[in-house]
Amino acid sequence: MTSSSETGCTETGYTAHAAEYISHRRWFAGKGRNFTISDRRLFPWLSEAGADPAMRIELATVTFDDGTSEVYQLPLSYYREEHVHLSHALLGAWDEHGIGRVWAYDALHDKDVTGLLLHAILEERRLDGLDFHCLDGADRDIDAASLLMPVEQSNSSLAFGERALLKVFRKVAPGRNPDIEIHELLTHAGVDKVAALFGWVEAHWTDAGQATSGEHGTADLAMLQQFLRTATDGWALALTSVRDLYAEADLHADEVGGDFAAESQRLGAATAEIHARLSELLATGRWGREQLTSAAAQMQQRLDRAIDVVSDLEPFAPALGQAYDDLATLDHPVAVQRVHGDLHLGQTLRTVRGWKIIDFEGEPAKSLSERVALDVTVRDVAAMLRSFDYAAATLLPDHPHDTQIAYRAREWAQRNRGAFCDGYTDESGRDPREQPVLMRAYETDKAVYEVVYEARNRPSWLPIPMQAIARLAGTDQPEEVA
Repeated sequence: MTSSSETGCTETGYTAHAAEYISHRRWFAGKGRNFTISDRRLFPWLSEAGADPAMRIELATVTFDDGTSEVYQLPLSYYREEHVHLSHALLGAWDEHGIGRVWAYDALHDKDVTGLLLHAILEERRLDGLDFHCLDGADRDIDAASLLMPVEQSNSSLAFGERALLKVFRKVAPGRNPDIEIHELLTHAGVDKVAALFGWVEAHWTDAGQATSGEHGTADLAMLQQFLRTATDGWALALTSVRDLYAEADLHADEVGGDFAAESQRLGAATAEIHARLSELLATGRWGREQLTSAAAQMQQRLDRAIDVVSDLEPFAPALGQAYDDLATLDHPVAVQRVHGDLHLGQTLRTVRGWKIIDFEGEPAKSLSERVALDVTVRDVAAMLRSFDYAAATLLPDHPHDTQIAYRAREWAQRNRGAFCDGYTDESGRDPREQPVLMRAYETDKAVYEVVYEARNRPSWLPIPMQAIARLAGTDQPEEVA
């Protein structure tokens, strides 16, 4: 495997085109920051040498003005002629070492090459710097064209027929990806609340500067898992329920045919079951005053940084900070374990066999060490409660100045938040609402994160987390509606 400094490629064309392409992708976490592409790491060709198209996995190192960097995966397909049907995935045209003039496309949009990734996993290929793993018992009889799933967030997912889903990690971190780690454990344990893992792609290398010290780099690049073809996204189901409520604004949430509370309760139970299995399979611990103080300090730092991005947060800072102060002075130890880390309705699927929870990577903006660190289970509960608030409020801009609808939306959120906690309590025997200090601190921390995310990615959605900020700060007093 080689990097840009070793290939002799014409990097000027690549870096400019790749930077432009990356900057407009939903999965790029560096929006709003100036950056350059400082390194390009090339893996062996997955197609035959000289093929048209030629395809390989590449990693681009993005370096920001403050000196920090992130690595993004760009599998590319190279053609000797322009292909108009792939224009939406075009990086650009340049002279590529060993090939000549090429048109380069994001390979995940190219059905003519994505099958190479699938079969490399199923055949457990080994290349220079790439290991393709397939679990015993995995469905290896898969031969279908890929379909890039329309919703891209921090990753890109390809469906191969109705049997397999390939999730390609766009932002790559050294070490074991927690999504693969947890899915492998739960698959081996026979847990049916997740999609079964089939296999994954692992990269490894030794840089020239590290060779003398014997230091090596490794990273997981993609995972292949069971495709839940009967599944419906939890976010979509929740929005359907909210629309039903809005259509019958004179009815309470529990009187509408599309009431979601029973599903929320079952989802709470599924979450508790996942937590229980993770505590059995992975390390657990306890946080005392020192760890709680440290967690509170980190939350306060995130709030301080968020104010620099969204100044409208500043008036709420004292009240929000009180939630963190209360956490720091909590007078009893709390249990910690591995958790999901980024749980929301979009990370859930409702199937004919019940709820499944997906995407155990953790919060994309955090480092790998932060995402695999032990934490309180309340973190996941608080994040899901925030998701119910989001679902209730997302459609409110379609009903401006309608206090009746706004009240019903708040009522829907409260009903489903309560139902989720009821289900969690029934399954675990522990009611998260009996930990109000933890709940308020973690919900506040999540809302602050959402404010920054929306400001950078979806400014029109910024009022949703800002409403939560006002509520958590004790300044939101909506009118009562009968």
